[in-house]
Amino acid sequence: MASAGLQCFAFLLALLGIFGDITATLLPNWKINADVGSNIITAITQMQGLWMDCTWYSTGMFSCTLKYSVLSLPVYIQAARTTMVLSCILSAFGICITTVGMKCTKLGGDTESKSHTCFAGGVCFILSGIFGLVPTSWYTREIISNFLDTTIPESSKHEPGGAVYIGFISAGFLLIAGVIFCTSCFEKQQGPWIYPAKQQHFPSTQQESNAGYNLKDYV
Repeated sequence: MASAGLQCFAFLLALLGIFGDITATLLPNWKINADVGSNIITAITQMQGLWMDCTWYSTGMFSCTLKYSVLSLPVYIQAARTTMVLSCILSAFGICITTVGMKCTKLGGDTESKSHTCFAGGVCFILSGIFGLVPTSWYTREIISNFLDTTIPESSKHEPGGAVYIGFISAGFLLIAGVIFCTSCFEKQQGPWIYPAKQQHFPSTQQESNAGYNLKDYV
C-alpha cells in the first residue's frame, strides 16, 4: 500500500505539472521589460511570449499582438514552441496511461500488466519534464546573455518573466512524478529468487527398496 500512496502523490504532482506546462505555454510574460518615464502615468510594461507580445500601461490599458510569422522568429523561440507543445502532449499521455496502471485503480488487467503500463506512463512524464526543461533553460540563457551584453541598449534588455519560472517548476514536478512511477511499479519480490523453496527429494533407490519390501509382505 505504500507504493500505491506514492503513486497517488506522483499523480498529483503530474497534474500540477501538466497544468503548469499549459499555463506557461500560453502566458505572454516569458520576458518582460519595464520602461518607466518621469511620470508614473507613462509607465509601460512590455511582455513577450511564445505566441504573442503584450503591452501593459499603468493607466489600465492592455494590448496584445499575435506572432503570426513563424520563420521570422528567433531559433530559440521556435524551439521553445515545439518542445513546450510536445511536453504538454506527453504529459497528457502520461496522465491517461498512469490512470490505467496505478494500483489504486481497477483497470489494466493483472499486476504485471499494470506495472508495465505504469512504467510507460512514468517514462512519458520524464520525457515531458525534459522537453519542458530544455526551452525554459535556453530561453533564460538568451535573456541573461542579452542583458549582460554591453552593446545592447538598456531599453532593449529584458528580464525573465513569470512563465519561465512556472515552466521550471512544472518540469521539476513532471520529472519527480516520472521517477516515482518508474520506481514504485515494481514490487520487491526477490526473496523467492534468492532463497528458493526447499523441496524434499527421495532417492530412487529408496523408493525401489520400499516397493520390493511391500511385495514380499504380500507373498
